[in-house]
Amino acid sequence: MKKIRVGIAGYGNIARGVEAAAMESPDIELVAVFTRRHPKEVKIKSPDAKVLNFSQVEEYKDAIDVLVLCTGSAKDLPVHGVQFAKLFNTVDSYDNHVQIPQYFKNVNESALSSGKVSIVSVGWDPGLFSMMRMVSEAVLPQGSSYTFWGKGVSQGHSDAIRKVDSVKYGIQYTIPIEKAVEAVRRGENPSLSARDKHMRECYVVCEEGADKSRIESEIKNMPDYFAPYDTRVNFISEEEFKKNHSKMPHGGLVIRNGTTGEDEQNKHIMEFSLKLDSNPEFTGSVLLAFARAAYRMNMEGMKGAKTIFDVPLFYLSPKNRDDLIKELL
Repeated sequence: MKKIRVGIAGYGNIARGVEAAAMESPDIELVAVFTRRHPKEVKIKSPDAKVLNFSQVEEYKDAIDVLVLCTGSAKDLPVHGVQFAKLFNTVDSYDNHVQIPQYFKNVNESALSSGKVSIVSVGWDPGLFSMMRMVSEAVLPQGSSYTFWGKGVSQGHSDAIRKVDSVKYGIQYTIPIEKAVEAVRRGENPSLSARDKHMRECYVVCEEGADKSRIESEIKNMPDYFAPYDTRVNFISEEEFKKNHSKMPHGGLVIRNGTTGEDEQNKHIMEFSLKLDSNPEFTGSVLLAFARAAYRMNMEGMKGAKTIFDVPLFYLSPKNRDDLIKELL
């Protein structure tokens, strides 16, 4: 069996999750990790993979089947997604929901020009939750859908905090408003704004002498990420941060309340939930499954940017189609 040759761009928490998933996948070979740091500073667990500088990426365009992009959504992926789609099949977990249509368009132009496949915005949300929203709305067209995240660490929002000038360490917890969740589960179909459904709790370690008022204002007023929500910013010591905020749990719910029948008298609730001990490890596992899909789709002649809605499910599995039908259908 030919192994799918994978590269990883960036080596943060999600990249380590991709690497861990690759080491458990018999059909995947991790070829290289590309970093903006000095390669000697980056220690990976894969014994046969190389650690290289970003400047060497193009040298590997014929040695890597799929490049998994693990840089940040706030500033990095809008550049890297377009740049690397010109060279490789790619997958990423770009998570700025409001900007996804424009991001998709930009990446699509690059991927079409190179004849490659780029699967964008796949993780668990956007990604698996997106798929569940689509399926539940297709099954129950009369109804209302709700998504709740947390309580847990958002990788994208935490990365956005760390991009603020003078922030040394930062982490963000998304917290669902319990009364809103309960109202939805009772089938009340409430009209909820973003602020009604979630609040955001931030813990920040800043550089010595930093202007905390400016940092707090920049975080709270960040478009798309924090401005639409009630946000609390807590400044803490580096010691407290490392002691109490080193783990990265997360999870969430997609709920669809719908009706069928004459006069819509029959009520139904569809619910999909995730409870994750490690958000980055789970996200890395999702990315690797879709890396497998990107390779297979490109081998069949497909090209351009794709989303989770475009990927046939059997492409995600290392098993062949006949075995899937026999074992899981």
